[in-house]
Amino acid sequence: MDSEEAILQMNMLGHNFFVFTNAETNLTNVVYRRNDGKYGLIEPTE
Repeated sequence: MDSEEAILQMNMLGHNFFVFTNAETNLTNVVYRRNDGKYGLIEPTE
């Protein structure tokens, strides 16, 4: 899944973060809701 879909899933579940496998890189990523209401993305470095 991509980060936009992960944000939708996170919001549907009512969570503040969501761990997912990035479809492009096949790596584990995390999206999260920041204190300012925007979203952040954590991606591992290779």
